[in-house]
Amino acid sequence: MVIELPGVITSYFAADRGRNAETVSQCFTETALVKDEGNIYRGRDAIRQWKADSSQKYTYTVEPFSVSAEGERTVVTSHLDGDFPGSPVDLRYLFVLADDKIAELEITL
Repeated sequence: MVIELPGVITSYFAADRGRNAETVSQCFTETALVKDEGNIYRGRDAIRQWKADSSQKYTYTVEPFSVSAEGERTVVTSHLDGDFPGSPVDLRYLFVLADDKIAELEITL
């Protein structure tokens, strides 16, 4: 199913698919925040390292299949399948956007 996502969110998932941590980090504001697996990553350098580490640790595919709004957040539900514990799983990506960049991302079950 094809869903329409805001441009920077489309860019985020495309960069993640390409396993390009630098390109992923460029989707975020300089002071962005990512919350994932109980950890918090602040700023592009930390986000770049988070994505590089997760891309090296696991092989996975992610396929967004639903988008909705919850207040100021854009919520993208995606199917994640790979060689990580608990695979496959559907995750919610909660994005807060600012100036055509991602200011905050929280990934939850």
